[in-house]
Amino acid sequence: MADSSSPPGFPPGMQDPFQMFRSLWGSLGVPLPGMAMPTLDPKEIEKRITDLRSIEAWLNMNLNMVKFSIQGLELQKAALQAMQPRK
Repeated sequence: MADSSSPPGFPPGMQDPFQMFRSLWGSLGVPLPGMAMPTLDPKEIEKRITDLRSIEAWLNMNLNMVKFSIQGLELQKAALQAMQPRK
């Protein structure tokens, strides 16, 4: 008897590993790349490009924030190590 919680094409009991990404992309109103039907409407294509560029800018901003956080922690670590008494 097949497990009804398994997506089609997956072994029984296995969860869909991409479900989280589908739900994230779907909530943004952007179809998951490779999973959408292509459109022939140039206005729709331009709208998708604009939406994806906005998402790209947001992701780049978050990536930069993570990089700055890492750099800040590395500086903090170096300062703490410099203040340690030498043995």
